[in-house]
Amino acid sequence: MSTQPPFDPGTVEAIAKVLGEAGSGTDLSRYFQTSGLVDDSGESTKWRRLNFVFLKSQATTKCANQILAFIRSYLVTARFVGKRDDFEHHRDELNAILILHGLVYGKDGQFRYTAQAKTLDEAEARAQGVRNKLAPRSTHPEVYKYCQPELMQENYFHAVFEACKGLFQRIRDLSGIEADGANLIDRVFSVEKPFLAFNTLQTETEKSEHKGFAQLLKGCAAAIRNPLAHGPKILWQGETDAADYLTLLSMLHRKLDQCVKVPNLEYRYGDGA
Repeated sequence: MSTQPPFDPGTVEAIAKVLGEAGSGTDLSRYFQTSGLVDDSGESTKWRRLNFVFLKSQATTKCANQILAFIRSYLVTARFVGKRDDFEHHRDELNAILILHGLVYGKDGQFRYTAQAKTLDEAEARAQGVRNKLAPRSTHPEVYKYCQPELMQENYFHAVFEACKGLFQRIRDLSGIEADGANLIDRVFSVEKPFLAFNTLQTETEKSEHKGFAQLLKGCAAAIRNPLAHGPKILWQGETDAADYLTLLSMLHRKLDQCVKVPNLEYRYGDGA
């Protein structure tokens, strides 16, 4: 990362208060030493120690790079093994501050430039990230199964792409049919000769429901997976779209949970359909 201009005193204080809750006084002393920072503040309160050291560093270096380097060494996942929620809480609070300056601190311990938030409400909403948006929706574990690495890197464009591919792979696994896209859905969820059924297909209402969910699955290929595979990433709309798409995929996985595998009938051996 290039030289980061100094933060204003209010921002430095806010960062210091977040980091002050992320460890003990002993932790601070150790990481000050390894970061080449000297704490001669005479303060005992953790955030006041951090605030003094950071302001002194900026005054000396004329930039905020040492503050960012300290964050990278101090707020790391290795310090929060078994306490992931604590790590995410501190990271979210930190990002709510940094986003106001066009920066975001990722799960991988790297800073990235981002569009600068204009208001506190916008900063807090964006800092929460897709995982926090998905948590209250009880997202199906099969969604995370296929896109966990991308979510960890906050690569939401490819997270949705991989999750959508995973949905179709699950249909292949459940049905035993090696096809893809609309062809896969038409074969597996045929009303006349289904391999998987969303219900008993005994009434017109059930047949209509079955067809409707099959159309939703085909829509995922046409409206989500295919455009992501062929369209430029620059057109991607970001976290809100990702959360909505992943919620849709979660709902479809739940419908697959309820599917019944139709026994192999004689006609399948005859014509392969």
